Amino acid sequence: MDELMAQRLAKLDQLRAMGIDPYPPRATRTHTAAEVTALVEASDPVQTDTHLAPVDVAGRVVARRDMGKATFVDLLDGTGRIQVLLRQNQLGDVAYEALRLIDLGDFIGVHGEPMRTRTGQPTVGAATWTMLAKALHAPPEKYHGLADMELRQRLRYLDLMANEDTRRNFTVRSRVVSGIRRFLDGRGFMEVETPILQEAAGGAAARPFVTHFNALDEDRFLRISLELHLKRLVVGGFDRVYEMGRIFRNEGLGFKYNPEFTMLETYEAYADYNHVARMVETMVSTVAEEALGTMTCSFRGNEINLAPPWERITFHDALRHYGQLDLDGFPTAERLRPELERRGLEVAPAAGFGKLVDEAMSHYVEPNLIQPTFLLDYPVELSPLAKRKPGSPHLVERFEAFIGGFEAGNAYTELNDPVDQRARFEEQLALRAAGDDEVELVDDDFLFALEHGMPPTGGFGMGIDRLLMVLTGQPTIREVILFPQLRSLKD
Repeated sequence: MDELMAQRLAKLDQLRAMGIDPYPPRATRTHTAAEVTALVEASDPVQTDTHLAPVDVAGRVVARRDMGKATFVDLLDGTGRIQVLLRQNQLGDVAYEALRLIDLGDFIGVHGEPMRTRTGQPTVGAATWTMLAKALHAPPEKYHGLADMELRQRLRYLDLMANEDTRRNFTVRSRVVSGIRRFLDGRGFMEVETPILQEAAGGAAARPFVTHFNALDEDRFLRISLELHLKRLVVGGFDRVYEMGRIFRNEGLGFKYNPEFTMLETYEAYADYNHVARMVETMVSTVAEEALGTMTCSFRGNEINLAPPWERITFHDALRHYGQLDLDGFPTAERLRPELERRGLEVAPAAGFGKLVDEAMSHYVEPNLIQPTFLLDYPVELSPLAKRKPGSPHLVERFEAFIGGFEAGNAYTELNDPVDQRARFEEQLALRAAGDDEVELVDDDFLFALEHGMPPTGGFGMGIDRLLMVLTGQPTIREVILFPQLRSLKD
């Protein structure tokens, strides 16, 4: 135990010796800090004899200034700060003497009259005060807060306590999530929930986490996508559905990767990927304006304008433009692999054509798509769940939405031909047999559902965390996830 904690424990004992419960079961609060501030600011500053009705405020002690027989304390709650003035002649000698047992980080409650100080600052003149929770550790240092990034992410409660920017980022996150729900609800979508534990981890090319279902003595996968269950609901007759939920992918950590993240997926019957693109650019720009007050944001040194319409460019044209690579001249893995190796790109020996093309796109195209852009019409090998493009059977009707130099969303005109879908799943199995463990798994129940008929459907998926990185200007995904995954501390 360190000396500072020992001092706080001693004060804890002194409070109890005085008959004061340092952790009472209830607190009285009639007004937040923001509400008291608004009350005072709405009163007439000229009428110095005006008396406002007493209030009860509560919060964490974040500043303290002792001035003989008067003490100023700043309380912080979820709405902001409010200053409290505690005077010996108002509290009495015993209650005022007990103030010495208050430390920074403690929670207290105050009953008193809202007022202005001589400098005009909104303040509560305390008639009584109550200890609500004694903190046994000092809060992060006032002026420097927490600077170590990993410590801030590991001890997020201290980060939130010390850093206003962190609190703001997660307030924006909440507003964005609420705004997305309002937008989709307003367009007639129904929010649903689908299983996290699944018999087959399908809907994306990713490595799943595996767990064991003891009651059934069977293995289960944590879902890597929301897609296949949501499309089952379209088969069942729900025309517009969406889900915002946690996704789990057993992959590496990086500035845009966390093994668990929040995904939004929407599915709309009788729509295609063009319809979805118009919805997405409208939704993102609308939600940004609601949450930030503007459709522009700054990310990684770039000013990004989210206002529609967004740029549209085909996959093939983008590779020609940014990579001087014409896929028409390299239509197979056998021809594309040596070309990428000649250019110095590292490619896995077992990678099929789809993965090679994706590697080329990620290297040449993705970093250049700073302003919001829809990359359209992907090779069929990359998209086993998307519908072929009429007149171009080697392409599918798919777009990915890029903002700030990385992919933030993905959409298809959904494949609803069960025969074609089964054949594509079997092609994925062949890639897995060749050594690629990040391919689509066969989901026989989904295929059985598709065989009952699914109308033409437009589907969309977006990583909420990546969108928040852009909107809040954060350099890593960990800065927009309250509790990101980190390596455990052994000792």
